[in-house]
Amino acid sequence: MRRWYLLLLLPFAGLLYPPLYSTENPELFGFPFFYWYQFAWVPVTAAITYLVYRKTPAREPSPADRGTGRFRREVAS
Repeated sequence: MRRWYLLLLLPFAGLLYPPLYSTENPELFGFPFFYWYQFAWVPVTAAITYLVYRKTPAREPSPADRGTGRFRREVAS
């Protein structure tokens, strides 16, 4: 199930090297490519994060953490 975590690298890789997207063309609604490309990653990143959250199983609390109330997420059976 750890393969789902690899999806979290997509936003990092997509924004890692600004010279790849630091151009003015093509424009979208008058905004240069540089701005709308970065803005487009905001909902994409949120969707990827949600998908990974839903697809990965809840972590079981360790014996030391049981009873401390640190783990509130319900484990589906």
